[in-house]
Amino acid sequence: MNIGMQEIFLLSVIALVVLGPERLPTAIRTLALWLNRFRRSFNEMKSAVEREIGADDIRAQIHNDNVMHELDETRDMLSQFDQDMSATLDKKKHNEQPSEKAPKDAPETLNKSS
Repeated sequence: MNIGMQEIFLLSVIALVVLGPERLPTAIRTLALWLNRFRRSFNEMKSAVEREIGADDIRAQIHNDNVMHELDETRDMLSQFDQDMSATLDKKKHNEQPSEKAPKDAPETLNKSS
């Protein structure tokens, strides 16, 4: 719930008209006290519920699960990269090996005839 300056100004003018300048400061003080009590009670209740259900443990487990998932993804990417590099190197080695059909002394005979 976001309340902007225009809304606050409008509420202030309405409160001034309805309550009058004499009772407005007391009403604001009382409202602030009740809001603070409500906020404090809500925060106490929230922390009690979180303690009961072990919210910190659940958050830690979720964080650990996320980290493990990211590590698994990274491991899979590195494994795929390793396989790709191995295949590329094997292909390059295979292409660089002299073919068995060509005579071994073929380059030498060309050099002798020139």
